[in-house]
Amino acid sequence: MSNKSVLMTSVGSYLPEKVVSNKELSTYVDTSDEWIRRRTGITQRHVVGENEKTSDLARKASQEALEHAGLTGADIDLIIVATSTPDDTFPSNATKLQYQIGATTAIAFDIQAVCAGFIYALDVADAMLQSGRGKRALVVGAESFSKILDWKDRSTCVLFGDGAGAVVLEIESDVGDFGIKSSILHADGNYRDILYVDGGPSSTNDVGHVRMEGKEVFRHAVEKLSAVMDEVLEAANMTAADVDWLVPHQANIRIIDSMQRKMKLPQDRVVRTVDRHANTSAASIPLALADAVRDGRIKNGHVLALEAIGGGLVWGAALVKYGRPQQ
Repeated sequence: MSNKSVLMTSVGSYLPEKVVSNKELSTYVDTSDEWIRRRTGITQRHVVGENEKTSDLARKASQEALEHAGLTGADIDLIIVATSTPDDTFPSNATKLQYQIGATTAIAFDIQAVCAGFIYALDVADAMLQSGRGKRALVVGAESFSKILDWKDRSTCVLFGDGAGAVVLEIESDVGDFGIKSSILHADGNYRDILYVDGGPSSTNDVGHVRMEGKEVFRHAVEKLSAVMDEVLEAANMTAADVDWLVPHQANIRIIDSMQRKMKLPQDRVVRTVDRHANTSAASIPLALADAVRDGRIKNGHVLALEAIGGGLVWGAALVKYGRPQQ
């Protein structure tokens, strides 16, 4: 049996400079600050500038993660970018990022699992490193969801924001219980119609806009995230009491609070950024991770529970003991 583990050793993030408050949004959308806060917990969101692309966000988040790890692009063997809003239909944003950071020998590709994209990418990167496909990986969640919103639909446009987060993964031997401890993925295409984009190159030849049945998505999120968290804890032979931080997908404060109650965690052991970031889809977990590492809440050796659900439906969870053993 291998004694190697895949460690999460560094994080980075980037948010566009432009910030749109609920008050500003209410000047051109039939909504209000009070309505948005009460239903979602969101107070503002970051939005890409006119000439800013998803690849720009991914590059800046990745550069920060590499810098914090003391690495350069040349040290990376694998790049996976989770995104539903790539710059182009093809080639992938990952290959663009590979070129931009000088990771000339890295395998590079995108994953599209919407809001669960980062969990999917983390699982795939873990498996590839464990199978010998490299020593270091860069896993990125990057989105410009503002580009696929119908800004006349108050049920969706108030929910999302833009941004990117990145993590460095490194496979090492004899690191005790550090690293990715377990991950579980699920999908059920039967629920496609409750959260989707009504466009695409092979159907309408148009990008389309996000469409969502909010009540149904909420119901499935609470049910499925609760179940998958039980699964991932069991797979790691752990309980919720072993978790230092819940770092959930930042979609809705009510879903986050529901998971906190389910896991019986105190308020101060849940990372919440939905109020400032809104739902940044595949970027939301790494953005929240970077936020809590930067301000010192998440420390080396802390056990993190990550979970997300997105259109598909696709959902998953992972347990990670952050950092590496101290020398």
